[in-house]
Amino acid sequence: MLKTFPKGGVHPQENKFSSGKPIETIELPKQVSIPIAQHIGAPAEAVVKKGDQVKVGQIIAKSGGFVSTNIHSSVSGTVLKIDKVLETSGYKKDCVIINVEGDEWLDSIDKTTELNSNIDISIDEIRNKVLDNGIVGLGGATFPTHVKLSVPPGKTCEYLIINAVECEPYLTADHQLMLEKADEIMVGSQLIQKAIGAAKILIGIENNKPDAITLMSEVAKKYKNIEVHPLKVMYPQGGEKQLIKALINREVPSGGLPIHVGCVVQNVGTAFATYEAVQKNKPLFERVVTVTGKSVSKPCNILTRIGTPTIELIEAAGGLPEDTGKVISGGPMMGKALSTITTPITKGTSGVLIIPAKASSRPETYNCIRCGRCMSVCPMGLEPYKLKNMTVVKMYEDLQTERVLDCIECGSCAYTCPAGVPLLDYIRLGKANLNKILRSKKS
Repeated sequence: MLKTFPKGGVHPQENKFSSGKPIETIELPKQVSIPIAQHIGAPAEAVVKKGDQVKVGQIIAKSGGFVSTNIHSSVSGTVLKIDKVLETSGYKKDCVIINVEGDEWLDSIDKTTELNSNIDISIDEIRNKVLDNGIVGLGGATFPTHVKLSVPPGKTCEYLIINAVECEPYLTADHQLMLEKADEIMVGSQLIQKAIGAAKILIGIENNKPDAITLMSEVAKKYKNIEVHPLKVMYPQGGEKQLIKALINREVPSGGLPIHVGCVVQNVGTAFATYEAVQKNKPLFERVVTVTGKSVSKPCNILTRIGTPTIELIEAAGGLPEDTGKVISGGPMMGKALSTITTPITKGTSGVLIIPAKASSRPETYNCIRCGRCMSVCPMGLEPYKLKNMTVVKMYEDLQTERVLDCIECGSCAYTCPAGVPLLDYIRLGKANLNKILRSKKS
């Protein structure tokens, strides 16, 4: 029997229209807008100014603290200005705006495609290259990778878990990356393993990717202590806590981290980016993005530069369909609707999903009938209807007792609610207000 997590979960229609489509590149845009905060933690601090000439891979914003990371230019050209631009969060954030004048890379970047499997590198060098090259978690959370590579004193790591689940409907970027870059992913995983001191690497792949499971299993035989585990298809198995439970049957405690149960989790795309950072000295200035939707004429997986306007990717996929109602950055379950398609691609952009108008409108909302479906599908064992009611009446501190901060915002509750209640929207509001209260108490 295939492994999975035991609590909650849903199985939305997969709609993997771009599955099997080779990764392609598109022409560079005329201008990019590169946010200086593309990660969890302190924003980076801009180190360029208007009129500066930059090359591909050059640092344009330096890490603003330990939980922060560097930002690099994805193009060569002239800095037009540093200004606020509407970003995927829906807020305007500081961006370095660059007029593209070519594609001249720093000489320090190894542009060859030959595999470099030599990992005879010191742990400090691995961590420093990951930090210097701005690597973050590419599964969507964008947590600075160098922080995860620094295991806290008194903690030990037994397992490195590579998250190759890609459980969000529609998205196929990680799937295609495995098919095209399996060896590089293995070497990147070994580098992470060396940095954290893990004894074994476990790669979890959902069973709807049989070609990736077969290929990765075969390639893994060439490397030591790497196991590929097929998993039952179940959303949100890509959540850290759910994947840990599925693979090693350990439960991360409330408020805890994976290292508290002896493991570190990294996305498969992050493993590949780590390979490029350490072995090729290549900063994270481009990533694979799925562009898809039921009405999209050419669903595809595109290797695109950070800062590229979303509209450029949409045009490469055949243009914006006439029946478009909503454009989402990410997948349909956890992604965010964009207010403009000029929004720049960031390190955390895993997909651009175009939803037809008929499917994009909210369902009519009725009164909650206490059916309990939201409780039965919650992978964290929470009571979403109760968290929603507490938010409405502003019982923010009681939300903490009810473990609202354990919510991983997967959206399973809202997806299954027969009354059409936007439960996740309320829970996000409650979490945000509770966090404000907690921060004010600390200060």
